[in-house]
Amino acid sequence: MSKLKKNASGFKLNHYLTYIVVTAAFLAVTFMNQGGILNKKMQGLLVPVCCYIIMALSLNLTVGIMGELSLGHAGFMSLGAFTGVVVSQSLVDTVPNEAVRLCISILFGAVIAAVAGFLIGLPVLRLRGDYLAIVTLAFGEIIMDIINCLIVGHDSKGVHIIFNFKGDKSVADLNLLEGGKAIIKGAQGAVGTKTISTFFAGFVMIMITLFIVQNFIRSRTGRAVIAIRDNRIAAESMGVNVMKYKMIAFVISTTLAGVAGVLYGLNFTGITAVKFNFNTSILVLVFVVLGGLGNMLGSIIAATVLYILPEALRQFSDYRMLIYAIVLILVMLATNNPQLKALLQKINPFNKKKEGGAVQ
Repeated sequence: MSKLKKNASGFKLNHYLTYIVVTAAFLAVTFMNQGGILNKKMQGLLVPVCCYIIMALSLNLTVGIMGELSLGHAGFMSLGAFTGVVVSQSLVDTVPNEAVRLCISILFGAVIAAVAGFLIGLPVLRLRGDYLAIVTLAFGEIIMDIINCLIVGHDSKGVHIIFNFKGDKSVADLNLLEGGKAIIKGAQGAVGTKTISTFFAGFVMIMITLFIVQNFIRSRTGRAVIAIRDNRIAAESMGVNVMKYKMIAFVISTTLAGVAGVLYGLNFTGITAVKFNFNTSILVLVFVVLGGLGNMLGSIIAATVLYILPEALRQFSDYRMLIYAIVLILVMLATNNPQLKALLQKINPFNKKKEGGAVQ
């Protein structure tokens, strides 16, 4: 019983530590930005970093907590991105307040990603191991191809949508009224988007994502998901509905990916479906693996450092990706070094408090 209390106490300390680190980082970056310390390049990376942090946290819920490998996470991000762009651009005149329009776009992007996650999860979550990874990869590519065939416009009559599967249609086939505008132009993607994403909005969504993920892990449902991950047969024998709990975790994960997509899509004047291909899914998976499976703070740090690093090394031209690869290898070796892990536990002040509490 004392061991369970000790583990619960340690989880709470790490739980609060994550919030403290994220808040401190936000305040520090805001101070540097207002003080003119950050250049234009770094300022442009702030919102994308927030998006990839949310992506890493959401994928960690699938890979780290549920124990299933998903290679199509970028597909759900793309659904959120293009849904958010369509909703935001359609409401420019109706809802002039950018903050309100961003919230509405996030809501719609999250719902669409959740519905897609549920529909895809029905067949996918019945598979395990490599089969599940391959099928999620296929679904991610299918979503990208569908968006490439999508042509969307908006006028006084509402939103117009056509699918250009045969390649014989164009924006003119939308038959937009005067004053109407094309939002998505097939393979050209979304163009002319009014950017409304902010670093503050990204910070708020990171905190909300952390709250959802951390509390889900501590909940009864989260413990059931962890039990399924650790021993599926034992969980089933105790009456745990495997499909139900895995579906809940997967839908939450895809919903948060949709939120990240909305923030990302509304941060650029133009985006294409190619941006959310297999390479993006692998990039997010790298963040999760190097940050530590099930380690939310590690995912945040890994996503931040590894996303900014290539841009920080751009001055080294052709050698920057070589340096980036070397850093990845060193981080991988360091995170799997038992001596380093033991040292970090010794110097962690929260760990000392936990040990002190256990003695008492």
